[in-house]
Amino acid sequence: MVAIAIIGGTGMSQLDQFTVQRREMVKTPYGVPSCPLVFGELNGVSVVFLSRHGNRQSIPAHMVNYCANVWALHSVGVKRVVAVGVVGAIDDACNVGDIVIPDQIIDYTTDRSKSYERGHVEGFHQIDFSYPFNDALRQELIQGGGRVGVSMVDHGTYGTVSGPRLETVAEVRRMEQDGCSIVGMSCMPEAALARELELDYAFCAVTVNPAAGKGDGVINVPDWQSTIETGTASAQLLLAETVLSL
Repeated sequence: MVAIAIIGGTGMSQLDQFTVQRREMVKTPYGVPSCPLVFGELNGVSVVFLSRHGNRQSIPAHMVNYCANVWALHSVGVKRVVAVGVVGAIDDACNVGDIVIPDQIIDYTTDRSKSYERGHVEGFHQIDFSYPFNDALRQELIQGGGRVGVSMVDHGTYGTVSGPRLETVAEVRRMEQDGCSIVGMSCMPEAALARELELDYAFCAVTVNPAAGKGDGVINVPDWQSTIETGTASAQLLLAETVLSL
């Protein structure tokens, strides 16, 4: 039984400084997860790792089987989940290269299985999602980031969109008016599914570009790779430090 899981996003198909012990493809009632779970140690701490987009980063966000991924982690005894993903910056306080630890979510997705509840009256329950991220886990990430000196923003609202296309300028304007700080494609329904299974969940958002209409107003996707690599390296440092206190 491993209590801590890390879900890697775009650019993070494996963990640095991770000693792999075994891999296991877990069967779930909701299908197969994105890839086998990887069990091992990070900085001497037992961790299970899952690459959200698969080992080859070939599964786009709108096709990820979030239900299977979260269920698989739950089934092997995970209690705490730190998820990583790349985002675009909406709020001027969030700069390219920053790690943002959001404290709120607005869900704009329309095409995903968002719950383990399937409308059966018997056993149906509703979750309190007022505060979608576990604050104790958020604080551990913030403190870990501070110790290793990464550039961080310690709060913000994550606007989750379906993808796979990027947003229009008008959509980003609407999200900004709604109060979104960052925009990405991976936080929902992952966070809500974790809450349904009573898993502590927090998100480490790697800011890789200004959102549409922000910055110089131009999004050059081919130029992202170096930014993703730099931001992911910062996230790796933060994770390796944070697991020591979990």
